[in-house]
Formats: sequence, structure tokens, C-alpha cells
Amino acid sequence: MKGINYLKAKLNVKRVRVLERYRYYEMKNGIEDFMISTPPKLRPYKTAFGWCGKAVDSLADRLQFREFKNDYFEINEIFEQNNPDLFFDSAILSSLISSCCFAYIYQDVDGYPKLQVIDGSNATGVIDPVTELLTEGYAVLSRDDAGNVLTEAYFTPDETVVFQQGMNPEIIPNPTGQPLLVPIIFRPDAKRPFGHSRISRACMDIQQGAMRTAKRSEVSAEFYSFPQKYVSGLSPDADSIDTWKAAMSAMMTFTKDEDGDHPVIGQFQQETMTPHLDQLKMFAALFAGETGLTMDDLGFVTENPSSAEAIKASHENLRLTARKAQRTFGTCFLNVGYVAACLRDEYPYLRRQFYETKAAWDPVFEPDAAALSVIGDGAAKINAAMDGYLDAESMRDLTGIAPAEDFNG
Repeated sequence: MKGINYLKAKLNVKRVRVLERYRYYEMKNGIEDFMISTPPKLRPYKTAFGWCGKAVDSLADRLQFREFKNDYFEINEIFEQNNPDLFFDSAILSSLISSCCFAYIYQDVDGYPKLQVIDGSNATGVIDPVTELLTEGYAVLSRDDAGNVLTEAYFTPDETVVFQQGMNPEIIPNPTGQPLLVPIIFRPDAKRPFGHSRISRACMDIQQGAMRTAKRSEVSAEFYSFPQKYVSGLSPDADSIDTWKAAMSAMMTFTKDEDGDHPVIGQFQQETMTPHLDQLKMFAALFAGETGLTMDDLGFVTENPSSAEAIKASHENLRLTARKAQRTFGTCFLNVGYVAACLRDEYPYLRRQFYETKAAWDPVFEPDAAALSVIGDGAAKINAAMDGYLDAESMRDLTGIAPAEDFNG
């Protein structure tokens, strides 16, 4: 055991990075200005881009968890009693932003497991790379408005110790043999077992470039709307010109001097917005390539509305990312159900006893009418060649449409 002090220090280091990604998701990040082309009076100007939020939401909205198959330990019932629509969506969204969130499991007054999602800026632990469960964990359960810790907990396989400000620690026995804090991870690997954020460093850097481009375009728009003018040949003794009146006046007169000379009026070349638009499209293309989105997703319409199959083809990278996320999240949600079942039954089941329980997801891309017709024809031909190969459950996995008895019963 590394202890609570080690985990507190670890969380303080990771918390800064997680909060930074939340700022990008919530469009509260600032602009790193190079202080070259922006006039001093316009430097406080702020702009906001939602590309990082779009990268997260476009994936999160396509990950629709349905249920566990072969549920011999009745863990579906546990999730059904814990607002599954909110729990799964909140866990997936938080994991995509911070790379990892945590499910805090505790018993209500009736002894039934309750599930609470804690984001990656308020929890951490030491992970077992084989089971993706923690060997010990630490979480901040509540903070005040200033961000100071009010309630925190330390999780071990044998007990949960809750520390509340101004009170003695509360020790709660843990009969499960596993810490009651379970990680839910997006894209883990051997080097980074707590995963990778959907908002990568490249995403943040590209969005910064796009924000600077938008800021420079706003500065240029001032000169584009009112091109700069000049007057040469004025006498040193001439009265100064009201610049705003000169810009807005419909008619101005200049008389010759005693030598017959007169001022020369001109206008500088008008600014154009084309370079800024081209640069913004370049950043959009880079961001789309980084996240598996298309230019249409980022607000640059490139063609006429496409069919469902064309949209699916253009989002092939996004589809592969979603399928990978389904596999990882399915294992993590099963871990949550496993620990919750142990707590419900107050018995330390073995993790390998749940090997037959599998996560079921709705399709990443919902088929349209034409696709449904093709799927139906294909299923009929497959079942004609191999009787009963595709059943109602298989068709639901392909189409996302539940059999009629699910609605009637």
C-alpha cells in the first residue's frame, strides 16, 4: 500500500491537467496571443471555439450502452436502480474529457448499492493492469465554492475511511475484497493505464491556432469595414481634421492655397478576409484529421446532405474509435457491476466468475430505411443458408431496434 498521502500528491499533479481539458471542453480557455499583430487596445478581446467539445460530444453521443448479456449475477438490476441513462452518459463523457473517471460505490440506508460518478480531477488510485481494478484509491467527495476539500475518502480492499472536515474519520467495513472505487477508462495502454483524453495536446494546440486566427480576423474586419484614407499636401498652418467626421462625411471641400496648390486625397488598399478564412479552414482540416470528424462537423459545408451510408463512410475513423471505446468501457462497466454485486451480496466473488457476462451496445451509426432493407435481405439470405444463424438479438445489435415483445412485455 502506498498510502493516502501518496495518492493526495498524485491527484494534485493530475488535477491541473484534467481541469485544463475541462476548460477547453467548456470553452473557457484563454488565447495565447503572440503580441505581434493585435493592437494593445484589442488584446483583451476574447473569442470561444467549441471544437474540443464537439470532438468529445460527437463520440459520447454515439456510445449508447444497452445492457449486460448472460447476466447471471443480476447486475443489470443494480444499474437500473441507479438512473442508468444518467450514470452511463455521465461516466462516458467524463472519461472522454479527463481520460478516466471513477465510480464510487456505497450502500444506501437499505443496504443496496448506490453508484456515483467522480471525475478524474477528484479521484485517483493505484491500478491493477490485469483487471483494471484499483488496489487502493482516494477520492474527494465534496468541495466548497473555493475548491477546498470538505469530504474525502481512502479506499482499500478491507475498508473505506471517510474524512470529513472537523470530524473524526469514519471507518466503514468493506466485505467485497475490492476497493469501492472503480476506474472507467478511455483508451488505456501499457504505459498509461489510466488512458488518454479525447482532448489531446494536438487538439488544444490546433484550437489555439484557430482562435488566434479568429481574433486577427476581427482586427482586420475593422480595417475592412472602414479602409484607411490619407491626405497629403496640407499646409502646416491648416486646421486639424476630425478623423471620424472625415471618414463618415458625404462631402468634404479643400481649397487651393495662395500658391495654387491643393491637397491630394487617397485611400489605402482595402483589407481582405480571404487569408483568415483560408487559414481557419486549414486549422479545421487539421482538427478533423486529429479527431476523425469531417469539415461539415466543424461548420464548413463541403457538399450536399449525404445518405446514412455516406455519413458512416466519411466517419470511418470515428467509428473505429467508438468501437474501441465500447470494448474498453464495457469491461470497466462490468467491473463496476462486479464490485457492486459483491457489496450487495456482502460476498467477495471472484472476478473470473463474471467472464460470461458481456456488454451490449446500440449501433454506433443508426441505419436509415435503405440500410434496413439491405440488412433484412442479407439476414434472410444468411438464415436461408444457415438456419437460425441470425436471431432477434443479432438483428438488434445490427439495427438498434428492439423486438416487438420488448415493447409489449
